[in-house]
Amino acid sequence: MLNIVTVHWRSPKWIGPQLSYLERNVDVPYRVFASLNGIDDRALWDRFHFAADLEGTHAEKLNALAAVVLEQSDPDDRLVFLDGDAFPVRPIAGWIDDVLGSYPLAAVRRDENLGDIQPHPCFTFTTGGFWADLGGDWREGGTWTLATGEETTDVGGTLLHQLADNGHRWLPVLRTNVHNPEPLCFGVYGHRVYHHGAGFRPPVTRVGAAEATPLPASTAWGTSLEGLVRRAARQPSSITTVRPADVPRIGRAAQVSLGKQTRRWHERQRLRRLAATERRQDAVFEELTRDPSFFTAFDDVAP
Repeated sequence: MLNIVTVHWRSPKWIGPQLSYLERNVDVPYRVFASLNGIDDRALWDRFHFAADLEGTHAEKLNALAAVVLEQSDPDDRLVFLDGDAFPVRPIAGWIDDVLGSYPLAAVRRDENLGDIQPHPCFTFTTGGFWADLGGDWREGGTWTLATGEETTDVGGTLLHQLADNGHRWLPVLRTNVHNPEPLCFGVYGHRVYHHGAGFRPPVTRVGAAEATPLPASTAWGTSLEGLVRRAARQPSSITTVRPADVPRIGRAAQVSLGKQTRRWHERQRLRRLAATERRQDAVFEELTRDPSFFTAFDDVAP
């Protein structure tokens, strides 16, 4: 038996597509255990083997659902964690069995997210027995260093250290996109699983913020020179009668002005980037509901 754990949060939007792609790409008996937060339609609840409106963080919901699975499963049954906006786009059952013959656990690792190194719950699989023996835990814990030099932690941090502390090798399932319209969203992993990314929230990502371009020097200087020209036109002597004592104050004022320009520039960039990604997300969602081969626009390489 293949047991799938998933979380849908405040929107039923992804339930139909996820279940449809599971039915298309899982050719062994399987059950889906779901946390359906803020989704009151009981007809949708009935589409799952188990459904509940669980409290807590995303990691706590995953842990709680895994505990339910273990109560209803044999140790050799497959345990799959899958984000609500993720699903297989190619058959996965045989591949999962092959991988688990060599590794106790495999998981998406999002190297593209500034070098994240932890197992990511958008797609992770193992056996119920291994998860129970490990005491698997999705909560944040421990830190790692990003490509920017910053320390971070996230969902999967505790699991990362549990695996390392017990000497368990796990298989990273990496992004295989050949086309990336956005650095983190629209990801295909291992040529087999699609993760839309930010399906239940605005698509704000730290890798997107890190890729923001700096304020062009021409913009900053242009604004300053424009003000200087206007001032000179009104009072020509104003640019030739600066007292030495005023120089530090003028420098500080210029720094404040440039800081404001920079913040406005980055905010405009952020809003433009967010709007563009949301438009792409809507278009891709419409496509995936029509065409099961939609993912080949991002990864057309068969495994």
